[in-house]
Amino acid sequence: MKKVGFALSGFIILAFVFAPVVRTPSAEGAAVYFINLSKADTVKSPALVQFGLKGMGIAPAGVQFENTGHFHMLIDTDANTLDMTMPLPSTDNVKHFGKGQTETMLELSPGEHTLQLLLGDFSHIPHDPPVMSEKITITVTD
Repeated sequence: MKKVGFALSGFIILAFVFAPVVRTPSAEGAAVYFINLSKADTVKSPALVQFGLKGMGIAPAGVQFENTGHFHMLIDTDANTLDMTMPLPSTDNVKHFGKGQTETMLELSPGEHTLQLLLGDFSHIPHDPPVMSEKITITVTD
């Protein structure tokens, strides 16, 4: 009996691991944007970065409500390199704001940097279709 229970639980775990990911739909017309930064802006580090959202709401990671999500910021990263069907990685180039934050003080080295916002659902997976801001390039001075 124990062997059957162990085998069954192993099967359930494998079925969960290999289950297809169902992406959360985004609201039609939803958009994310930078409130206080634009292309070609020059800032000092740390820089205040404010996030805007229209057509959807904010909810922390782990909280599932229709038409909500939380912000992720791509820093010096091309969104096309990310697997939009999987949870976004948490790296130096992909910052998570899973508590529902709508701004941050961003530490960046001097020079040019690209920034882009991407909304993730309750499990950090981008919505379908993804809700992404325009990619901007800023210059950080000493």
